[in-house]
Amino acid sequence: MSPRTPLSRDRIVNAAAAVADRAGVPAVSMRSVAKVLGVEAMSLYHHIPNKEALLDDLADWVFERIEMPEVGDTWREAMTARARSARSVLTAHPWALGMMESRPNPGPALLQHHDRLIGVLMTEGFSAALATHAFSAIDAYVYGFALTETSLPFEPGDGAEGAFAAKVAPSAELYPYLVRSLAELLGDGGYAFANEFDYGLELLLEGLESRVADANSGLREH
Repeated sequence: MSPRTPLSRDRIVNAAAAVADRAGVPAVSMRSVAKVLGVEAMSLYHHIPNKEALLDDLADWVFERIEMPEVGDTWREAMTARARSARSVLTAHPWALGMMESRPNPGPALLQHHDRLIGVLMTEGFSAALATHAFSAIDAYVYGFALTETSLPFEPGDGAEGAFAAKVAPSAELYPYLVRSLAELLGDGGYAFANEFDYGLELLLEGLESRVADANSGLREH
């Protein structure tokens, strides 16, 4: 019989993520995680003091999986890559949406993530205030889009949008502009909701680019 892989903090947190993937964060407990690992719940306490610490580590687990830019990268490219990565992680693990920023004891991965993003922006001409506004706006957009995407009553792509619109079939008399927009968007069968992410992100980044340019122009004038 092969020896059992020893317990570690990483193994425990990975098992907690598996529980959350299957049944959501409310299902995560020392007992449910121990069951996944095939051990007694008491064994976990040698590595993690309690459930709250486990949830803190679980939030950090999410941040560890989001691509981080390097300070010195071009800010728009960095923010775009990071936003796409965050969306990918959040749609793969929807339970993370409600807990990423809600833990009372932020872990090192979360803190490093925030520090790096603020650093990318500040070294590219953003003031501390504007960098914070930008970070907040981008995350609100990413989290909101991921929430919408994972809540849709159909799987986006492959014509699903058109099939769903045909199924719902809103009344042209009651909702004339909605029906008109659906006809224009879905008429050629090429519309995909997933493509809205990059388009909306570009709109947001263009606005930030204008703001930072105006702010730096004002500084030069003075």
